[in-house]
Amino acid sequence: FTAVQEKDSRVCVGLDPRIDLLPPALLARYSTSAEAVVTFCREICAAVADEVPVVKVQAAYFETLGRLAFSSLWAVVAEAQRLGLLVIVDAKRADIGPTAEAYAQAFFGGEVIADAVTVNPYLGNDGVMPFVDAAEQTGGGVFVLVKTSNPSSGDLQDLRLEGGYHRVYQHVGEEVRLMGAHLRGESGYSAVGAVVGATYPEQLAELRDDLPGVPFLVPGYGAQGAGPEEVAAAFDDDGLGAVVNASRSIIFAYRETGEPEQYAQAAAQAAREMKEAINEA
Repeated sequence: FTAVQEKDSRVCVGLDPRIDLLPPALLARYSTSAEAVVTFCREICAAVADEVPVVKVQAAYFETLGRLAFSSLWAVVAEAQRLGLLVIVDAKRADIGPTAEAYAQAFFGGEVIADAVTVNPYLGNDGVMPFVDAAEQTGGGVFVLVKTSNPSSGDLQDLRLEGGYHRVYQHVGEEVRLMGAHLRGESGYSAVGAVVGATYPEQLAELRDDLPGVPFLVPGYGAQGAGPEEVAAAFDDDGLGAVVNASRSIIFAYRETGEPEQYAQAAAQAAREMKEAINEA
């Protein structure tokens, strides 16, 4: 959270480079979609670097690029880090044994590495710990899905349990706290965090109280409907403890201004406005 304090910003910009939403003139400049995607993401990162501490690269949109998928993804990661941004790779990986270890090495063992990666906990702790162990070796982090922002998340995550925890998401949150208890830094927060959606503000507030020392990655702001009031409960009394992600509402803000040639400037303005709104809340 040093980067959060330095920039007084709790905003995470989601890099979700949907081909159909890229400025047409940008696409026309290149012979491949991959080149356009990399340029777009690089220019967005440069535009928002003074306003935000972290970006979240959505792996799915890069994987649509075919044989250039991973070279494009890592080119964007490297450029964002060169600009002083932390990078979360949103891959939501999950597996066990050597396969989980291989996935973890893909993100934390290469020439360019992620600062953090998102992980699906459905397989249990032995599906998460290989990522935690690999991240520990590089000083990185892991964000585990706990209470996601999508409308049907409650179908599984809100199921009632017998025993000490009322809901599935509460039990998963406690497991996340325990897995990262030995990895707390000077800020008091762990390297193992939780993904908790802003679209469920009551659960967000509840989990903030229940999980001291667990950093939150909070999706759902902007295009999914949540605003600054909904995310305020994600933070501790010092204004730390979470970063709030917005993707489409920032990187495609040019669609509101009607000036596609100014897409980077529009993204910077949207990030600045989001930063100020969250700080005020």
